[in-house]
Amino acid sequence: MARLARLSVAGLPHLLALRGAQGTSVFRSDEDREQLLAMLRQVAQETRLALHGYALLPDAIYLLATPPDATAMGRAMQSLGRRYVRRFNDRHARRGALFDGRFRSAVVDPERWLLPCLRFVETRPMAAGVAVDAAHYRWSSAAHHAGFATDGWIDDLAPYWALGNTPFDRQAAWRDYLGAIPASDVQQISQALMGGWALGGAAFVAELGRTSPRRALPGKPGRPRKPVDTAEA
Repeated sequence: MARLARLSVAGLPHLLALRGAQGTSVFRSDEDREQLLAMLRQVAQETRLALHGYALLPDAIYLLATPPDATAMGRAMQSLGRRYVRRFNDRHARRGALFDGRFRSAVVDPERWLLPCLRFVETRPMAAGVAVDAAHYRWSSAAHHAGFATDGWIDDLAPYWALGNTPFDRQAAWRDYLGAIPASDVQQISQALMGGWALGGAAFVAELGRTSPRRALPGKPGRPRKPVDTAEA
């Protein structure tokens, strides 16, 4: 069966995950993490990718970003993977693949799922057991949004700005928001991300269907029903 083309839409936010091959650790030191972030900044600038959030886990990278065109996301991730793997292999005297095939992605409905997806990204370290408090985890954008660090290259979302009239208000609101992620949100986001489907309501999905040749949701299980031959009925 042919592999389904990736759903990628210009100007809409996308949630992404890039995992280590068979659970392989993709970072062995803070130097590796710093190198990955430096490369990510460079790639985002080259492809005009607006990066809204990120989290580096021992065996995975999560991103929330908006591409300027339908091919920018793929080009950015391909470039990032190629550069990082080459440097990682040279530094650690290893050979072969590091990441598990293609990255996973989901197009996100900005009206409903933008902040939940940013929260999903920034709480992955807690879910993976590598952080006790998402807001203080060094290798994610959570500290930036919570007011404990400044990442000048992060493109803050309009819904984030709407959380408060001052930076203090927004940061305090985000710290509260990080601790209140519903299990149902995690399930829906994870399913869309792993399947490569759109994450949004009926109107959003319908609009994607009008603008993209690739279907936005999985088809119904089972074989398609044969049409009835009315001439024999």
